[in-house]
Amino acid sequence: MLIVNAIMNIDPRPISEANFALGAPLISVVVPVHNEAPNLKPLIEAISTALAGLAHEILYVDDGSSDATPRILAEIAQTLPTLVRLRHAKSCGQSGAVITGVKHAKGTYIATLDGDGQNDPADIPAMLEAIRTAEAKGPLPVLIAGHRVNRQDTNAKRYGSRLANRVRAWALKDATPDTGCGAKLFRRQAFLELPHFDHIHRFLPALFIRAGGQVVSVPVRHHARAHGASHYNNWQRLKVGIVDLAGVAWLQRRWKVPQVEIVE
Repeated sequence: MLIVNAIMNIDPRPISEANFALGAPLISVVVPVHNEAPNLKPLIEAISTALAGLAHEILYVDDGSSDATPRILAEIAQTLPTLVRLRHAKSCGQSGAVITGVKHAKGTYIATLDGDGQNDPADIPAMLEAIRTAEAKGPLPVLIAGHRVNRQDTNAKRYGSRLANRVRAWALKDATPDTGCGAKLFRRQAFLELPHFDHIHRFLPALFIRAGGQVVSVPVRHHARAHGASHYNNWQRLKVGIVDLAGVAWLQRRWKVPQVEIVE
């Protein structure tokens, strides 16, 4: 039923027209943040510039920040009507924040970005075009996954990511060179029909393939972090990653995509 629903929800109109008549944004940009106060204004301005020609909204999900994040978001919202602010009373993690953002979004499409400013919102329009092209060919649902071809990170972080990608590719056959990139784009309804769990954002390619869909990797830009420090290190990712990897592998084994025929 998942695949039938995804197919029937496809809007045949061009992306520049798809949602305007419905009074809803075409795309919702979901940005999870935790103590990213210095990075808020530059990234929000960059998103607004990149999507100036499209009906959009920007959802910032404050995952229990203890710095000036709530105050700065409130100040920005006074002059930016496209900004939607959501807040967790206690930190639930990046995936929890992404799930909250998607549930409250109004757009047909969802673009996710990391809140540290390392993803470039200027890549979103090309990702939108990529998903419409892929949807026209099928199968559905489609995940557009950013591939950071020129990563601006430390050697240790790049090595850890390459190792994690190789292990995931071997165990899950997710056919994605950079599953850790925060820049992703998909249909809201397709995401809501996936199983949700902590750290789901690291396994979206495998889950979209499990749903009978496809993953299209596109090259995206990557910037050095201007302010603050990463909230994760390789050891932290490894500890949770092993358990999550086993869980997603179990989900893959326990599901077969129905081949549905509509009988008239």
